[in-house]
Amino acid sequence: MSPSRLHPAPAIFLVAILLLSTGGCVHRRLTIRSNPPAAKVFVDGQDAGLTPATVDFTYYATREIRLVKPGYETMTKLVPVRTPWYQVPPFDFFSDNLLPTQVTNRNEFTFQLVPQVVVPQSELIERANTLRTEARIESAPRPSP
Repeated sequence: MSPSRLHPAPAIFLVAILLLSTGGCVHRRLTIRSNPPAAKVFVDGQDAGLTPATVDFTYYATREIRLVKPGYETMTKLVPVRTPWYQVPPFDFFSDNLLPTQVTNRNEFTFQLVPQVVVPQSELIERANTLRTEARIESAPRPSP
């Protein structure tokens, strides 16, 4: 066989392998926003920065989101991050390995923070005295019949 007549199968196979190895994958992102912004965000207990905060993740699951901002009530929510159809078996094999481009799955959640209520000291003392009185009445010995 002359050098000018090489068999094309190995070259086609090599090109196919290169194309498949440079195939896409799914990039998963979770973005947390708050109103007002600049709240400290914790995703599953890990510091994620200030809102709006974006974190990458590997697995779809229910995430614990905690938002902390001075002057506002701390908010903790369990948020389900749903699996898109192209990440459900057997479709996930194709989206993770055979797509020619990268797919970005964006999940965005916005939370409304509630201003912290400051209770006046006199009201707190009044509540404490009421509870103390109720506790004494309930714990007082009852006369026997």
